[in-house]
Amino acid sequence: MKKTLLASVALCMCLFAHENHEFDPKSVEHIVIPMQQLNEKENINVGEVVAINTNYGVAFFPNLKGIDSGIHGFHIHTNPDCSKTEKGLGMKAGGHWDPSDSKKHSFAWDDNGHKGDLPALYVDHDGVANYPVLAPKIKNINELKGHSLMIHVGGDNHHDHPKPLGGGGARMVCGVIN
Repeated sequence: MKKTLLASVALCMCLFAHENHEFDPKSVEHIVIPMQQLNEKENINVGEVVAINTNYGVAFFPNLKGIDSGIHGFHIHTNPDCSKTEKGLGMKAGGHWDPSDSKKHSFAWDDNGHKGDLPALYVDHDGVANYPVLAPKIKNINELKGHSLMIHVGGDNHHDHPKPLGGGGARMVCGVIN
């Protein structure tokens, strides 16, 4: 699976990193985000997500396993902390990253919603997530630093109706972005 992830990242970097499509893996800026399944006792490592700059926004390349299959909400959250509070697991991450104070959950490409709204994450029947997503309103990976990356139980309809924040469920996997 790591070979598949690295090949996907290399392909994306080749396609998007430079206009002339030259590729030097040492020169491509990226962030590796370690991800952990949230647990009452101790969080469990489930892999990582690599974020890179492209000409079209930031691309996220998951390399995760051991997650419930299906479609899951995927978001950048405000705080760089995946700890629990009395309200639940991962709650110290705060809400969806919303620097413009839009107070609106929306699609990843809609500039009128949270900046942290990402396309949904697909996890296959074996519990593997390795399909990349693109966040066009996030222009540079450096914007991500000092936040967290969250995967929620269940899908995301990218609206606040009929339920707020896309109707997704509890926070289940989180990674601090340094």
